[in-house]
Amino acid sequence: MMRSIAELSRLDGRAALVAGGAGHVGLAVCEALTELGARVAVADRDAAACRRRAAELPEGSAVAVPADLSDERSARRAIRDAARRLGGLDILVHAAAFVGTTRVAGWAEPFRRQSAKAFDAALRVNLTSAFVLAQEAAPLLAASGRGSVILFSSIYGLVGPDMSLYSGTRMANPAGYGASKGGLVQLTRHLATVLAPRVRVNAISPGGIERGQPRRFQARYRARAPLRRMAREEDLKGAVAYLAGDLSSYVTGHDLVVDGGWTAW
Repeated sequence: MMRSIAELSRLDGRAALVAGGAGHVGLAVCEALTELGARVAVADRDAAACRRRAAELPEGSAVAVPADLSDERSARRAIRDAARRLGGLDILVHAAAFVGTTRVAGWAEPFRRQSAKAFDAALRVNLTSAFVLAQEAAPLLAASGRGSVILFSSIYGLVGPDMSLYSGTRMANPAGYGASKGGLVQLTRHLATVLAPRVRVNAISPGGIERGQPRRFQARYRARAPLRRMAREEDLKGAVAYLAGDLSSYVTGHDLVVDGGWTAW
């Protein structure tokens, strides 16, 4: 007898670590996982934000595991702490990143003013930490018998930016962002092969998410997107639910693009 969709969707008894769990995308991830029955370790650099996020989720469903993902020892310790507090690890989600609004010197600047130091720092958080977390978590995920890794890339890991969208605004699209996100897509493919068959590894590539950007930017973005709107965090919950558990038990090495058709042109 085949299991029902409802049964395949459930994550009861599973434990997850969400890197970047205190952020906007992290909220969607944590809500999706806990709504389906998983317990979640919220990992982020800001300890207070981790505790707040854990407190916002259903009672008993989340713990705070503060971690500086730019530091290898801290990232590896977060995996061990999460497994200890949750009794194992079945799901790893990497949703931490330097983004266009990150305030680091030499980052969100015109290309000629972007610095190698900021580029390196972004790769450390956006890409290298995903490698470190996956490496540390791999034995735990394999032992669970249902291990799933989800890495958050971006449309800008797939296509180059149209800088005309940003004209007349103070917004930026740093080169290091796209480079790191493209690296995550390839890391997904690599890990999917080397961690198989015990662990599945997939990516999610969202399009632009509406978060109070200048109106002219939003209007330009909507005009170019086939679905004529920007994404909402809620749009990512279904993708997370699909890739985290048994709904996608025969899917690995895949990049699920959630972009309103942006990359279809």
